[in-house]
Amino acid sequence: MEAVPAPVAAPPHLTLPGAERHFPPRSSAREPGVLARESVRRAPETLHPALWLGHQLGRSGSDAMASGFAGLDAELPGGGWPRRALSELLLPHAGVGEIRLLAPALVAAQRAGRLVMFFDPPAALSAAALAGFGFDVDELLVVQTRARVMRDRWRLAPLAAPPGGVTGLGTARCPEGAGSDSLWALEQALKSGHVGAVVAWLPPRLRSERLRRLQLAAHSHDGPAFVMREAAVAGRPTASPLRLGLQAGGADRLRVRVLKRRGPPLEAPLSLELPTVLSAAARRRSGSESERAAALHAATFVNFA
Repeated sequence: MEAVPAPVAAPPHLTLPGAERHFPPRSSAREPGVLARESVRRAPETLHPALWLGHQLGRSGSDAMASGFAGLDAELPGGGWPRRALSELLLPHAGVGEIRLLAPALVAAQRAGRLVMFFDPPAALSAAALAGFGFDVDELLVVQTRARVMRDRWRLAPLAAPPGGVTGLGTARCPEGAGSDSLWALEQALKSGHVGAVVAWLPPRLRSERLRRLQLAAHSHDGPAFVMREAAVAGRPTASPLRLGLQAGGADRLRVRVLKRRGPPLEAPLSLELPTVLSAAARRRSGSESERAAALHAATFVNFA
């Protein structure tokens, strides 16, 4: 009978003590850290509210205020007008529809019992039109910082306006000395933390450091703060986290370009339908003027200068 060879024992240096025990894969030991990194990658705002991915809209650190326009809210970080920050609106000229754009948010602030302030409107406001939008006209405060008529303190007085203009509004004028800085009252209102919403028409050619001061002051303002500026500054940097370009888009329509936001750029402008304030005849005239303007735009112009 053939002998069966005995099994060969493994050399001592190849013996693995405890090899019969089960060890979990190393990847599972790192799983909590991996999951945390993946979570931050998907939602960086969980690490800090000021962080966002380049292809996503940023989220505001505090609840945004709905604009009243669903199409616009869908393109604004946080789903509405930011609080504790400036919203910069660039206008080719006053009266393109900026008040009607802001009216839903401003009226909501009033109905919540908060004060709404207008700083340096470029023309007399229509109390009848404001009331038609839902404003409580008696509770509005208009501040004229560029008319220094007071000596030692602020005073509330009726705003003198031509027939059809604002009646029943309070107007505050800066005291002598403080009025030398036209942004002093606006900065103080933002810092106070007691104002519901602010709308200000800023002076032209404003230095960037002054806008940064207003943005810092807005951190104390628990509400939207809108500043109107000239369209010529569209290519300049800004401290405001949100910058929109406004342009009339026809009768009761507004074209809105998102020039800066916490998120990816928006190439196509938005077209918003505004609350109607024109009569039917005025809307027809506006439509015919828009058609004539479009025809002229398509024409060829020769400059002999």
